[in-house]
Amino acid sequence: MKNTFYEFILRVQAISKIGLLYSKDPYALENYQELNHTSSEMLKTFMDVDFSRPNYFAKEAYPTPNVSVRVIIMTDDQKVLYVKEKDGGGYTLPGGWADINQSPVDAAVTECLQEAGAVITIDKLVGVYNFTSQKVSSSQYCLVFKARVVGPLVAFGHEITDILYSPYDVIPEPVSWKLSKVDIVRMIKDSFKEGAHYE
Repeated sequence: MKNTFYEFILRVQAISKIGLLYSKDPYALENYQELNHTSSEMLKTFMDVDFSRPNYFAKEAYPTPNVSVRVIIMTDDQKVLYVKEKDGGGYTLPGGWADINQSPVDAAVTECLQEAGAVITIDKLVGVYNFTSQKVSSSQYCLVFKARVVGPLVAFGHEITDILYSPYDVIPEPVSWKLSKVDIVRMIKDSFKEGAHYE
């Protein structure tokens, strides 16, 4: 039970950090700050936890790459599901950052439900893509999965304005700034190959 409570506090801490980073609403920022402070204080009550290890949320922790996920949701007739993001108005594959204590597969399933309203089953790992050398705010590894929808689509999240299926060789325009057209084409091509792509 103690471990479950500890994991819960870590999750609250992660949510508060994300909120502080992305929220613009002053009232929400106050609440995220309070969550961050309260969860930090609660973590101190775990006397048996070795806090000499790197803190997940400290800026001075050893720098490691961020992990994100993207999902190629493909139909039997080889159409790919795209989401249109409110931020920038471009189309992209469903996906996002993997949260602390969340496996890449769980992150992929969660992102597809939140962004596309799609309950999915993962067919395979397409590959691991290194975006460290590109112009991103930090070093990033992206895990790409191929998946199928299992059931009807439900309402999609507030960050998305539209979803659509497009033939696998037709990338809808405009393309989101978060993932280039070249990257999407490469990932879809790799999804048809045996095995997984690594770099």
